[in-house]
Amino acid sequence: MIHRIWQFGLFIILSLVIVSAFLWAPLAKGLGEYTRILYFHVPAAWITVLAFMIGAVYAVLYLRKRELKYDLIAESASQMGFVFCILATVTGSVWAKVSWGSFWNWDPRETSIFILLLVYAAYFALRSAIEHPDRRAALSAVYAIMAFVTVPFFVFIVPRVYASLHPDPLINPQGKIHMEGKMLATFLTSLGSFTVLFLWMFKRRIDIVTIKLKLAKMEQ
Repeated sequence: MIHRIWQFGLFIILSLVIVSAFLWAPLAKGLGEYTRILYFHVPAAWITVLAFMIGAVYAVLYLRKRELKYDLIAESASQMGFVFCILATVTGSVWAKVSWGSFWNWDPRETSIFILLLVYAAYFALRSAIEHPDRRAALSAVYAIMAFVTVPFFVFIVPRVYASLHPDPLINPQGKIHMEGKMLATFLTSLGSFTVLFLWMFKRRIDIVTIKLKLAKMEQ
């Protein structure tokens, strides 16, 4: 019962975020109508980093405890991070089309997130190429940790080292947020609610992994 109540509450909040993004929050000066993409693009990018970080944490746990459960959870987190990375790329491309006239401009931010997608695509290719579970888990864990080391570099450092077309009137390179009150409320609510949505989805993935492992033990 409690689960259903907070899930319904999350659904209401996410619905309010969408309504607010289009009907309540004002448009940013210089950004116009595509200000609205901000409320979905930034949360997707944030969850990408969060999911890849969780994947790296569970990869470390696998290397320490050698339990297959941690490897499967690390894979699940990385899969979710990959999906949200694609969403961040797509929403960023829409922004680029409106702002710069083209969906793809090889801007430092676009280029860095594209490379990040390739890094994690190689992670999944590695997993699919190795049949032995323990060997796959060990090599994947090492790769996941190394891959996450590149995440802050590609997401935060590269776009700020090189000149970028990416607009920074709202969240500038110094990390300061310049938003009108309604915009800030919508932005923070979106960020928080999407984070809760991700954590709920991740918990469901852990439940699925647990069930699969139990079924595998029963079949032995």
